[in-house]
Amino acid sequence: MPHKGRLVAVMVLLVIVIATAYEVLYMDISALPEPGRVESTVASGAKDWYIRRAARRSVPMPPQSSTLMISTGETLFGMGCANCHGQDGRKPTPIGQSMYPRVLDLSSPAVQRMSDQELFWVIKNGIRLSGMPGFGRIQSDEQIWQLTYYVRSLDHHTTP
Repeated sequence: MPHKGRLVAVMVLLVIVIATAYEVLYMDISALPEPGRVESTVASGAKDWYIRRAARRSVPMPPQSSTLMISTGETLFGMGCANCHGQDGRKPTPIGQSMYPRVLDLSSPAVQRMSDQELFWVIKNGIRLSGMPGFGRIQSDEQIWQLTYYVRSLDHHTTP
């Protein structure tokens, strides 16, 4: 019986080695084609889990949102974010559409279902290997909250 278990383990290991070798030899790392469904699901799930976990631990208390904060956030957005996300945050520019992963429409449900703390964390820290820079070294926490509230104001149910 132990011999049979060892044979099964070797077969499973062999399948894993062959699958890995196939991926290494034939995988396309170009950012031009759209990613497959499995790749997108796995990458998005891992990213979302990490952001939720990190945001629970490291985000300062938010100030009260106000019209002035949103307006200031819009100005900041135009200076640092519009190059990729588009001037209104709803239509990514050609640069944003060429990135991998693609830049999101900030009014989309995928963005708007994030908590304010999660949005703040992403803006402050960025997302490694995605093109999303972290603004924590060039913007104050107050400015990052202003950007957060501006992004929140882009909810697709509201009009600009």
